[in-house]
Amino acid sequence: MPDAVSTMSQNWAFAVFLLGVCGLIAFMLGLSSLLGSKAWGRSKNEPFESGMLPTGSARLRLSAKFYLVAMLFVIFDVEALYLFAWAVSVRESGWAGLIEATVFIAILLAGLVYLWRIGALDWAPQGRRERQAKLKQ
Repeated sequence: MPDAVSTMSQNWAFAVFLLGVCGLIAFMLGLSSLLGSKAWGRSKNEPFESGMLPTGSARLRLSAKFYLVAMLFVIFDVEALYLFAWAVSVRESGWAGLIEATVFIAILLAGLVYLWRIGALDWAPQGRRERQAKLKQ
């Protein structure tokens, strides 16, 4: 029976927390709608960045290479965090940890070499690379 009482008190505490969060959200939204500016105009809907008027559209078509490089950066950055955690505990992990870290780095290096070989890290389009290769010859 004591377990049921403690579970019920924890549920009530969570319910009070949720009510507090919902109340705070309602208060913040209501206050911002009451105190916020109600002025409307054509220039109100334009973005304003550092005193410069916008030119062109914000809808730019970017190459998929930008997203690919961003994903590769995130992937290799996370692996760097794993290696940092290993470096902090290198003495406690001993030889087994060193072997595991070496295998991990070898897998990362194999992935990087694979990406390099298929051209995922090349920024220049194929035509420009071919022209540059012809100029070098």
